[in-house]
Amino acid sequence: MPKSRRRLSRKPGISRIDQESTRTHGFFTRVGWHRRRDGSYGPQFRAVCGDVSHGGKRKALRAAEAWVKKAKAAVAKAKRKRAPATKRKRAPATKRKRASTAKRRRAA
Repeated sequence: MPKSRRRLSRKPGISRIDQESTRTHGFFTRVGWHRRRDGSYGPQFRAVCGDVSHGGKRKALRAAEAWVKKAKAAVAKAKRKRAPATKRKRAPATKRKRASTAKRRRAA
């Protein structure tokens, strides 16, 4: 019976890239989503943890997992900083000085 391949990761936000044509091998990570100007959505944070730059598949996976954890913390911190979605009080508008009625009549 042939050996079955073990999957390295099943974590959300981490995808494996093995593209021989461009010699790209590593893990592509995405965290958080934001709305673009054209109305579509895209990842807020993204990074590539390459096999060679991290010393192998397993180390690249560990680096990707650490990066995702750090990026998720940054997203959560940014959400906490945002004001709640309640109706906000408007800042007081500056009062314009209006000309008196007599001055307005003279100008006309």
